[in-house]
Amino acid sequence: MPTVAIIGASRDRSKFGNKAVRAHQAAGYQVFPVNPKDREVEGLTCYPSLADLPVKSLDRVSLYLPPAIAVKVLDEIADIEAGEVWLNPGVADDAVRTRGQKLGLNVIEGCSIVDLGLSPSQFP
Repeated sequence: MPTVAIIGASRDRSKFGNKAVRAHQAAGYQVFPVNPKDREVEGLTCYPSLADLPVKSLDRVSLYLPPAIAVKVLDEIADIEAGEVWLNPGVADDAVRTRGQKLGLNVIEGCSIVDLGLSPSQFP
């Protein structure tokens, strides 16, 4: 089963950080929501940071954060083994791109939900 951390996961079902949790579950991923403000998202344990996850490698990390916060989280991502790092719409700016490249991360700009062959509108 592929693994994914959704950083910026949300309990609010209208937010993309929640839609991504549900979409990845529907696509057969083992999902690890990450948000220091929540304890659970969609019935899953929500972790305060990547360092708190019960795994040390992930197939995918999907970011739903403002660029100023995302650029800081990239260092955490570099500390684990992550196959792909998805910068969803609104996450990427020049600082985030430059930092991701410098850290040698496999950064992909786009919607991770759409990459699954799904649409965010399927998760109201």
